[in-house]
Amino acid sequence: MKRLFLPAIICLMMTACQQQSSNPFLSAYNTPFDVPPFEQIENEHYMPAFEEGIKQQKAEIEAIVNNPEAPTFENTILALDLSGMLLRNVELTFFSFTEAMSNDTLRDIAAEVTPRLTAHGDDIMLNEALFDRIKAVYDNRANENLDRAQERLLEKYYNSFVRSGALLSAEDKETLRGINCELSSLSLSFGNNVLAENNGFELLITDEADLAGLPAGSIAAAKEEAAAQGKEGWLFNLSAPSRIPFLQYADNRDLREKLYTAYVMRGDNDNENDNKANIKRILELRLQKAQILGYKTYADFVLDDRMAKTDKAVNDLLLNIWKYAVPRAKEEIADMQKIIDREGGNFKLAPWDYAYYAEKVRQEKYALNEDELKPYFSLDKVLNGVFMVAEKLYGITFQERTDIPSYHPEVRTYEVFDAEGKHLAVFFCDYFPRASKRSGAWMSNFRESYVDANGNEVRPLVYNVGNFTKPTAETPSLLTLDEVETLFHEFGHGLHGMLTRVDYYGISGTNVARDFVELPSQITEHWATHPEVLKMYAHHYETGEVIPDELIAKMERASSFNQGFATTELVAAALLDMRMHELDNYEGFDAREFEKKVAAELGLPAEITYRYRSMHFNHVFSGGYEVGYYSYLWAEVLDADAFDAFVENGIFDKATADAFRINILEAGSSEDPMKLYIQFRGAEPNPEALIRGRGLK
Repeated sequence: MKRLFLPAIICLMMTACQQQSSNPFLSAYNTPFDVPPFEQIENEHYMPAFEEGIKQQKAEIEAIVNNPEAPTFENTILALDLSGMLLRNVELTFFSFTEAMSNDTLRDIAAEVTPRLTAHGDDIMLNEALFDRIKAVYDNRANENLDRAQERLLEKYYNSFVRSGALLSAEDKETLRGINCELSSLSLSFGNNVLAENNGFELLITDEADLAGLPAGSIAAAKEEAAAQGKEGWLFNLSAPSRIPFLQYADNRDLREKLYTAYVMRGDNDNENDNKANIKRILELRLQKAQILGYKTYADFVLDDRMAKTDKAVNDLLLNIWKYAVPRAKEEIADMQKIIDREGGNFKLAPWDYAYYAEKVRQEKYALNEDELKPYFSLDKVLNGVFMVAEKLYGITFQERTDIPSYHPEVRTYEVFDAEGKHLAVFFCDYFPRASKRSGAWMSNFRESYVDANGNEVRPLVYNVGNFTKPTAETPSLLTLDEVETLFHEFGHGLHGMLTRVDYYGISGTNVARDFVELPSQITEHWATHPEVLKMYAHHYETGEVIPDELIAKMERASSFNQGFATTELVAAALLDMRMHELDNYEGFDAREFEKKVAAELGLPAEITYRYRSMHFNHVFSGGYEVGYYSYLWAEVLDADAFDAFVENGIFDKATADAFRINILEAGSSEDPMKLYIQFRGAEPNPEALIRGRGLK
């Protein structure tokens, strides 16, 4: 996931002298590559830094507006693109901490910060004099002698201002300000509630018999977690490394149900963390915003600025996949029910049984046990593997650095070099769960890439965050296959950020259409399990043995296993996102009942739950992916078709890799995304590649 951060600001009464002398944000960092001096940053530093950042950007905007010269690309569009750098630096650091290093103080700051910075953003986007200058450049663009990247930057700012309400009446602008402010606070509240629900559940097992079926590594990790909290027994929680193995292997069905129910009911427990009221209000405000801006629904508003363009295009894709996924899922359910009946289970498969019996089917059909694979997927080996793939494809190399500041002892930091040995980026990776970190995995930046006002190239500071299996006293971090693919996925986002060669902040790196941004991440997953690549990095953590051919063969035979379930739960969540935002009236809306209605209309099998229920759907209500969860499948059409080019020419073919690097990874949003894709591939993507890739047809 490419993480988007909410804007924020807060005022603090503090003298300028005190700020400059003690606040690390307000003076030169004096660190390698101007990395934020994390060890010097205290919570009290954010407040004056936000205040000063706002002050500086306001002055920069006023300078643009009051420039006596006629509006040009240089004095208006480029000046706007380069404004607010201090504020951006503070935001990127602050909101990375609220995601990965949260605490009560940061949450309190964020609660006040968020609407304040939203208001500041509206002050810019609804500034009539500023928009007049932007419009003047836009209307005169044929005479500006702009290159394509400059045209795209101009188009981006003009369209962003229009979509933010620049053409509205004064009354509607004020209404829109209020909507944006309330939405920012509600989104923050939603995410905090989900984090509280994640951290609020524990399953403490004191009877060793209840551990039956669990792998030794899972048991050892649970024992260490209990000891770390001063408890006797084995402690399981809702983090993926704890939850997933328990649901997959634990023989105790009642405990599986308890853990599963806690996970799917997050935000829907009628307690202080309940998100149903937040959802209703967010949807109401989004619709009101869309209609003020001239759209019938919020889905129409969002998609007008995406590759997909229309609600019909998204639904055509999703429903086409659905018609293949559900029949396959029903076949899988039947296979699992046969095992239940054969074992005398005397019950119907339930959602908390799915992972458990799917694992039994996998072992029975393919003789493949996840525990066989994990010894070959130590975190260090996998990380080295993805680095080797990047070097073979794009010529970049990674050197670990211990002298660059980092924000947590578990974070590893690398300097990245291009094919000529020149500095390209700094890369941070933070892979283990902790109570202060939200669930999931994501990529973002501490600094984006751009060329500054003096013509100096500023290279990015990129990070990946995950929640992977932690090491134990006996073993290093041994990843599941899903975790391996997730690491490669987020690293693909990282490559998109690190390799960018666009000069302009607003269109560099991952600043692309939401349904295009997942292409670099998802195509990178293909290398994770390719036999040639596995031989490069999948070595047994104890013996150094290369993963055996017979195990790779098992993986290949099982590669489309359970794809009915995986695809159905994903498409169901994407369709739920769409259906919620296709409404033009939310009177009497109840998120829980709406989920049931959509499931019934789609024919979602009772044994399968949405990948994310709406009450904890962070992507949609707190992560910038509203009317966008379909993007993973839209981009999968692209990535499946794009990887076919590598298969046709060789997975490390230099010409193919160069074309992908130049047209996709380096290009940012310097051209229309479909045009960039066609420049790489020579044609539009073939939608059948996704169906074929998932083994559904």
